Amino acid sequence: MKTSFSKRDFLDKAWKLAMAAPALSLMGCDGETARTTLKTFSGSTMGTSYNVKIIGYPEFQDRKGLKTKIENILQTVNEQMSTWRSNSEISIFNSSASSGWTVVSPGTFKVINEALAITKLSKGAFDPTIGPLVDLWGFGPGEGEKSIPPESRIEKALNQQNSNDIRIRRSQSSIAKTNPSTGLDLSGVAKGFAVDKIAAYLNGKGLKNYLVEIGGELKARGLSPHLRPWRVGIEKPVYGMRSIQRVVDLEGQAIATSGNYRNYFKRDGLVYSHILDPRTGRPITHELASVTVLSPTAMRADALSTALMVLGPDRGIRLAHNAKIAAHFILKEDKRLVEVSTPEFRNFQIG
Repeated sequence: MKTSFSKRDFLDKAWKLAMAAPALSLMGCDGETARTTLKTFSGSTMGTSYNVKIIGYPEFQDRKGLKTKIENILQTVNEQMSTWRSNSEISIFNSSASSGWTVVSPGTFKVINEALAITKLSKGAFDPTIGPLVDLWGFGPGEGEKSIPPESRIEKALNQQNSNDIRIRRSQSSIAKTNPSTGLDLSGVAKGFAVDKIAAYLNGKGLKNYLVEIGGELKARGLSPHLRPWRVGIEKPVYGMRSIQRVVDLEGQAIATSGNYRNYFKRDGLVYSHILDPRTGRPITHELASVTVLSPTAMRADALSTALMVLGPDRGIRLAHNAKIAAHFILKEDKRLVEVSTPEFRNFQIG
């Protein structure tokens, strides 16, 4: 579902600035100063790219082996959740007309469970069964023609989409569906899950300073090359402009941004965003331009940023305050940008 203007665009400029220093010295836990370097691992995955930056990577460690392990993690997530692969767990489930239980891997089950939890929290503003609508509007895999679909086709896609059709059984990590035409699209959660998996692996290797990014979803721990917490920029949500609106310190947190001004199409002077409201089957039209969410997990930050974006300025801000979500909203009012942050977000904001 990625295009040249994806979520990573919100954070790309700050990412490059954070990578300026090639090497540094850090104080170890034992108080001794050790020579450490910045190591970079990158490649393609999930229709986008991944980047892993590690500070304090020991020279004696097997760099090639670590890259292989990272890519194995990404490969596993693809095999479980990619709708591009006909033999993935999700694709097999989607193509089946059976209403029986399907056992899935613990990772897939965890992502589905989280997606449904955000669906419930947002009262349907986030819905992992939205795939048919995304495809219909031309924003799905394959990047079909972006056009305004007929009313009859929107209604048909809405009938194929209902998270209440998905059942889960925790005791056996299994899922089922009551409507054979209902399927799951986990693209709004899976990248964040992969970020979390890589971060967990790095933690297990004893690495304390890193930044992991997949398609604009980020998670950081420890220090950046500048001997301070990793700093990430939130882009100014203006068409045709690339500049940073806000900067946050990212320490032990993940960040995700949803916005409506990069991936869209125009018809008859109207803008149609790629962010669709699962409840109406149509692109959002309110004045909220972007939402950034901080969370301990990238999986949750990704889903929540989309949910709050769909809910709009009133309901989105209200939910963020009530649920104590670390969220930053940027609204367009006439020609002004108006910013609203929850107290939880302001703890990380530096400018």
